[in-house]
Amino acid sequence: MMQDSFSGYDIFSLGYWRRRMIMNNQTVITQFLLLGLPIPPEHQHLFYALFLAMYLTTILGNLIIIILILLDSHLHTPMYLFLSNLSFSDLCFSSVTMPKLLQNMQSQDTSISYAGCLTQMYFFVLFGGLEIFLLVVMAYDRYVAICLPLHYTSIMSPKLCMCLVLLSWVITMLYSMLHTLLLARLSFCEDNVIRHFFCDIAALLKLACSDIYINELMIFILGGPFTVIPFLLIVVSYVQIVSSILKVSSSRAIHKVFSTCGSHLSVVSLYYGTIFGLYLCPSAKNSTVKEASIAMMYTVVTPMLNPFIYSLRNRDIKEALIKILIKKISL
Repeated sequence: MMQDSFSGYDIFSLGYWRRRMIMNNQTVITQFLLLGLPIPPEHQHLFYALFLAMYLTTILGNLIIIILILLDSHLHTPMYLFLSNLSFSDLCFSSVTMPKLLQNMQSQDTSISYAGCLTQMYFFVLFGGLEIFLLVVMAYDRYVAICLPLHYTSIMSPKLCMCLVLLSWVITMLYSMLHTLLLARLSFCEDNVIRHFFCDIAALLKLACSDIYINELMIFILGGPFTVIPFLLIVVSYVQIVSSILKVSSSRAIHKVFSTCGSHLSVVSLYYGTIFGLYLCPSAKNSTVKEASIAMMYTVVTPMLNPFIYSLRNRDIKEALIKILIKKISL
């Protein structure tokens, strides 16, 4: 009897520890390894210097835009309120991925903790989505300014502008939180190598060893409209703007409209061009290299170029910069 009871206990214990081992295998991942960019070792230092220069330019350029808008009272208008938020979003968007990439390029340790990976993914989706919505809000502002100029002040009131900015933040925060929580419920087994230079949702889903159906369903249901609907709203705004321009006979008025909208249209083309190039033109061959290259475009290059696009094509920004420089020199 005693022998039988012990054997029963042993069987129960063996089953218990086997279940524990399976659970541990599913949750054993405490950190991930970022594969990084496909750069030959002999070119690492060159690309490190290039990326560092690009990142510092992004930080400096967007900070200058934000500071100019804060200091110059002439720039306290709806358009520049949205632009300052866009510059802040660009600054943060680049800062989510670039410091870690630069650190990994100089270190042999390319690991990132599980919590750190989810945090990076959350802020990446947040600021990437925020940029999309801010571009829509800026397109609406240009539509009202050009198509309804007599009602611009009453429509684009300070209250509405703050509501539009706040709504953009709230929507993108909820969207980002949803995907982060859905990803946090997944289990990761043996493979912990992320074939990217940051914690991208698609790259993490490839490593999951539990059912990712709900994650993919939410990406399909929400991700497409989250990107496509804002783009369509921007297109509709510019169709209305172009139709209004065609009714104007004055070449001076037409030039003014194009100079006003040119910067925003350039930023929209640059940002959406890279996104559509990645998701609408998939390539099975060398897809990792392609994804990393395009991701560099919209995480580093676009945020770096935005301040130059707005400052070079915007007379108000240039005048504000000259005023600040003159004041500093006179002091």
